[in-house]
Amino acid sequence: MPSLRSWFSRVRRWIQGFLYGMLFYDVERAFRRQHADLEDLFMLIVFGDLIGLPILPPYYSLRLLPYIVPVINRWKRRTLRERDLTDLAADLDG
Repeated sequence: MPSLRSWFSRVRRWIQGFLYGMLFYDVERAFRRQHADLEDLFMLIVFGDLIGLPILPPYYSLRLLPYIVPVINRWKRRTLRERDLTDLAADLDG
């Protein structure tokens, strides 16, 4: 009997994954992209001077620096990387 229960449990997980992918995967991907865009915008406004765009006075940037240190390298790499036409087409899709 345990093998029948495990088979039903695997089938149930597969159906759940299939329905999730069919109904919610694009929505989750759009939310993640929107979150990353908002994070990039925040980082640009607050720490733009790291890449040559001073917008806010350094005092406020220094006050927020301890909270932002873990994501600075990832943000700089994502913001300053070279993009080609395929990247632009992917950004236009949504």
